[in-house]
Amino acid sequence: MADIKVKAKLKGGVVSVKAMAKHEMSTYNMAEKKTGDRENANFITHVVATVNGETVMEMSTSQYLSKNPIFKFDIKGIGAKGDSLEMVAVDRKGNTLKGKGKIK
Repeated sequence: MADIKVKAKLKGGVVSVKAMAKHEMSTYNMAEKKTGDRENANFITHVVATVNGETVMEMSTSQYLSKNPIFKFDIKGIGAKGDSLEMVAVDRKGNTLKGKGKIK
């Protein structure tokens, strides 16, 4: 099962992407309350989306995303029906989350 669920639809030359990453997203304060050490915080820090190997979206994130965050974005001029859209997210501890979807 994928760590990131990806849906992508092409309409009027624009690909609309909606993706959900399954991640607990523990903040520094949550980690300190639970374990007594802020360094145990673990949240997604970087997300990259590619269409057929070409990077179409890249972002850095922080601890302020919710648990199981949803990412929405549009792509214009790249991608056609049937193309593969892949997303990769890296968390603070170096774990990698991956997901794939086809543009419909």
